[in-house]
Amino acid sequence: MAEQQFHELTVAAVRPQTAHAKAIRFDLPDALKAEFTFKPGQYLTLRTKLNGEEVRRSYSICCAPGEGLEIGVKHVEGGAFSSYAQGLKPGDRIEVAPPHGRFTAEPGHAWHFLMISAGSGITPVLSIVKSVLVGNPASHITLIYANRNVDSVMFRADLDALKDTYLTRLNLLHVLSEEDEDSELLSGRVDAAKLAEMQARKLIDVTGFDAAYLCGPAPMIKALRTGLTEMGMPLENIRFEIFTPTPYGKSSGEHVSVKAVVAGADVEVILDGTRRKLKVDPAKETVLGAAQRDGVEIPYSCAGGMCCTCRCKVVEGKASMDQNWSLQPWELEAGFILACQARPETDRLVLDFDAQ
Repeated sequence: MAEQQFHELTVAAVRPQTAHAKAIRFDLPDALKAEFTFKPGQYLTLRTKLNGEEVRRSYSICCAPGEGLEIGVKHVEGGAFSSYAQGLKPGDRIEVAPPHGRFTAEPGHAWHFLMISAGSGITPVLSIVKSVLVGNPASHITLIYANRNVDSVMFRADLDALKDTYLTRLNLLHVLSEEDEDSELLSGRVDAAKLAEMQARKLIDVTGFDAAYLCGPAPMIKALRTGLTEMGMPLENIRFEIFTPTPYGKSSGEHVSVKAVVAGADVEVILDGTRRKLKVDPAKETVLGAAQRDGVEIPYSCAGGMCCTCRCKVVEGKASMDQNWSLQPWELEAGFILACQARPETDRLVLDFDAQ
């Protein structure tokens, strides 16, 4: 992976979604349109300085390719960056890195997708829904969208417009946890039991979907993956992306054993063919944390083990991770690791960010 390049973009428009969420559209100069070409479901990394410190956050693109460049931002309690982003207005400028992410779908096929999102997890899902429905008239999508109440539904107008346009191809089910609906199926939380009940009442047919896309908090994702596999969907057909209220860089609850067996390690990172060295104390910091302390630039975005921006390959030595929500089993077997979660287990560790 090449070093992240940031470009200063101008905010073109802001669309309020709920009392705590907005859609922010950027003006994209012609010279940057090719660099910001994206796949449905990808995200942008935004960068700014708050209280004198550099802060980055990733926000998913909510529009389809060809519709411009727009992200959805929901305020997180205690979130410094989300508070800042909520205050952006037309004319403001902010640094943005080109699109990245693997929670994507290729439009143009006769897909039959099950998509389940909660809260702000609708943002990348909306991009995929739009693209797939437009891309092939034989495609169908069942979208289950969970929220607390009607007032917390992001992109409600966009979803209503899509439903009106694709009456026979988009099955949209709103499930509210804090409001009673006419049907008990549409009340409460979306979990494995809810899916099983929907299956029993023939609202969905899990074995009839080409794939499932899940986007929301970690506990929901874990429960739904288990439920879907038990209902007959192959695990490899389940795609997911974690949208979690867990504080930035903190644990989301799924850990890989950390073995801080060395007091300090010499770490060498390879990026764009250049080697950089740093010292890491695995008992106190991750590789990313040490890099930030020493001013060594390596790619990162969420710093929570979810986005895979800091993916690199261990070519010498050993390391373990605090948690992993994004690397696939084959990547782990091939020696890939996330720098934001990596702690050295040997005195020397070499990480290759250029490895594919």
